[in-house]
Amino acid sequence: MALYINYFYRRQDDFWQEEALEKLPALKRATNMLVCGEDLGMVPRCVPDVMKELGVLSLEIQRMPKATGVAFFHPKDAPYLSVVTPSTHDMSTLRGWWEEDRDLSQRFFNDMLGYEGKAPWFSEAWLNRAILRQHFQSPAMWSIFQMQDLLGMDEKLRRENPHDERINIPANPRHYWRYRLHIALEDLLKAEDFNGEVRAMVEESGR
Repeated sequence: MALYINYFYRRQDDFWQEEALEKLPALKRATNMLVCGEDLGMVPRCVPDVMKELGVLSLEIQRMPKATGVAFFHPKDAPYLSVVTPSTHDMSTLRGWWEEDRDLSQRFFNDMLGYEGKAPWFSEAWLNRAILRQHFQSPAMWSIFQMQDLLGMDEKLRRENPHDERINIPANPRHYWRYRLHIALEDLLKAEDFNGEVRAMVEESGR
């Protein structure tokens, strides 16, 4: 284990830092796009310092905390140079995740949302709304959502089966990206209650 830790996390750390500081600035100069790094999972120790020095935004996902010993990350603790999101295309949506692990969703309900008692078995519209509101009000520069999670706030617009909302399952090589929005954009523009709710959350958060 000591050899493993040394090889992957210490021995080559200075090398990767030097390479990053040489190559990443050139990549940044080649585009006027804002750069965000997917700094999740197993990353070299130098990554946070390099990203901070170069102004590369980090990715903060509530269900994938970077700190050890905690189950969740709270969007209110996100740094300004970051993107917060409740889910990505490689994960289940909020509604799908809520049904995957009853103990975990119960813990989230009590600890992260601050509610007492038993959590609902399914992610009801008000639950989706509460989770998204945390992300809207985060100090992060960007708060970005999958359309499925936004639609999860409206029981009339969202899909009936939350498992039909998932885009990709990385562990399954035979899974294909077949997700399509089930509502025509013209009809979505007419959904005044939904659009008004999203607009209010944007304005309340100052975004």
